[in-house]
Amino acid sequence: QDTDEFILPTGANKTRGRFELAFFTIGGCCMTGAAFGALNGLRLGLKETQNMAWSKPRNVQILNMVTRQGALWANTLGSLALLYSAFGVIIEKTRGAEDDLNTIAAGTLTGMLYKSTGTV
Repeated sequence: QDTDEFILPTGANKTRGRFELAFFTIGGCCMTGAAFGALNGLRLGLKETQNMAWSKPRNVQILNMVTRQGALWANTLGSLALLYSAFGVIIEKTRGAEDDLNTIAAGTLTGMLYKSTGTV
């Protein structure tokens, strides 16, 4: 078959633009951060409570560590994805072009802004 699978409005692109992909990027990074943070929190919780017997206080402490680390990592990666996506959209609209230079510039600006608050 040579026909298109989907019916698109006249003049519409067959691929998603950077702005449309930003939502997927931000959501995916938040979910990945939450999963990684939860696993890291479980590891840290088990390590910190290894001298305690299995009891309610130990379970609560582990659960607190899992939720704290999950939220921390989800916020961090979500914020980075938001910055990256915003810079990408702004650069694309400013330059009027969709190419790899936009991706490189957005990643560079995101890294510079993220590290600008940290100490050397």
